[in-house]
Amino acid sequence: MANANDALARFFDAATAHRATMGWLRGFYHRRLRQLVAGLVDPGLSVLEIGCGQGNLLDGLKPSRGVGVDISPKMVAAARERHPEHEFIVGDAEDLPVREAFDAVVMSNLVGYLRDVWQAFRELRKVTHAGSLVVVTYYNFLWQPVLKLAELIRLRAPQPEQNWLSTDDLANLLELNGYEVVRIGTDLLLPLPIPILAPLINRYLARLPVLRALCLTTYVVARDRDASSARACPERTCSVIVPTRNEAGNIEALVERLPEMGSHTEIIFVDGNSTDGTVERIEEQIDKHRGVRDIKLIHQTARSGDDSAPTQMLKLGKGDAVRKGFDAAKGEVLIILDSDLSVAPEDMPKFYQALAEGRSELVNGCRLVYPMQKQAMRFLNLLANKAFAILFSWLLDQRIKDTLCGTKALLARDYARITANRSYFGDFDPYGDFDLLFGAARLSMRIKEVPVRYHARTYGEIKISRFKHGLILLKMSLIAMRKLKFF
Repeated sequence: MANANDALARFFDAATAHRATMGWLRGFYHRRLRQLVAGLVDPGLSVLEIGCGQGNLLDGLKPSRGVGVDISPKMVAAARERHPEHEFIVGDAEDLPVREAFDAVVMSNLVGYLRDVWQAFRELRKVTHAGSLVVVTYYNFLWQPVLKLAELIRLRAPQPEQNWLSTDDLANLLELNGYEVVRIGTDLLLPLPIPILAPLINRYLARLPVLRALCLTTYVVARDRDASSARACPERTCSVIVPTRNEAGNIEALVERLPEMGSHTEIIFVDGNSTDGTVERIEEQIDKHRGVRDIKLIHQTARSGDDSAPTQMLKLGKGDAVRKGFDAAKGEVLIILDSDLSVAPEDMPKFYQALAEGRSELVNGCRLVYPMQKQAMRFLNLLANKAFAILFSWLLDQRIKDTLCGTKALLARDYARITANRSYFGDFDPYGDFDLLFGAARLSMRIKEVPVRYHARTYGEIKISRFKHGLILLKMSLIAMRKLKFF
């Protein structure tokens, strides 16, 4: 994280000089952006801008007290020189050096550079009070090719790799951290300073249906309803279920990296007849952490002298391991974590907090927000995931962007409700994920997604056959369609 932030600071330090050369085009864009944000934030409020650059947007809002935070020391120095009436601080959006509450917080075109947008929105809780306004602007994903072309022909400074978040993604992340989204919109259909034409198009045509979806700038406006309140969330016990099969090289790292959550965290490994020493690695971790961490090992089936066990395991699958783990769990919060470390164990507190704070009743991991490591997800898998996301969003009547992420969390009491209603769909899910998704939809539970960064596997083999398992997913979808839509 520190290295990534240092590189980002160097990028914007270097961009300080380059910005002065961008001239007419940059000036037109930023004047329009100031006009947009000024229409959302009343003058005379106390305003914090995170990612303030040289402070021009903050100054244009005419705050009674203006504070800007930026990761670039050179940007902050330039802002102090230009706008000495405001306060500017060098700091990281994901670890804010400010503890003062403001009437409005602005994050303009910042989220694309952040390593962890969830954490940045979490930090907003330090600087908002009940009723505070939060304004987040960003680029429309449809403009990505145009912006890349602008970089190639030197109309725009070269950018580091960006997150491309939709307004739905931003709204979801704000809501997970206690902010109520009150407005979502777009602006700037023609980002070129063409006299008469640009004002006409941007003022009138950009507001029309269909055309508004093509605008360059998107924005989300939210209010602090309870994020900064003093209400204490009850500390809950937590069980992390880790299905394993031939994952010996990942066990130690998983245990070492998985944080303690709530009042107590137990780790339950459910092994599927591993043959590479996985069980021995788990037993070593149990002995190593005895009295310090609560680690358990259970087996999906008998291991000694049973020649049919490997074949039996292929039939049982991950779904059986998840259910056995949940049955053995003692925690109030249940989390599924795949043992291949493609989803970082360090991300699990986000799932825990979404449940403990009442933001969601089923939390689903989403790997399709941040850029992925190369080879983390094959191209055909990515296409299939997007197709199933559209299908599942329709089936469940709730937005689901990543149906195939194995990381999920829910309260034990809600899992008991799903189990009690399992006969409605039947025992049809070999993975354990869709039993939860369809069961939650059947019970009208709130489903929220937590974005996670998806990493390439470093040990072991992928256990998914894209075509075979794709057909199984399609079959499960047809069952759900009949039960949820055409009942």
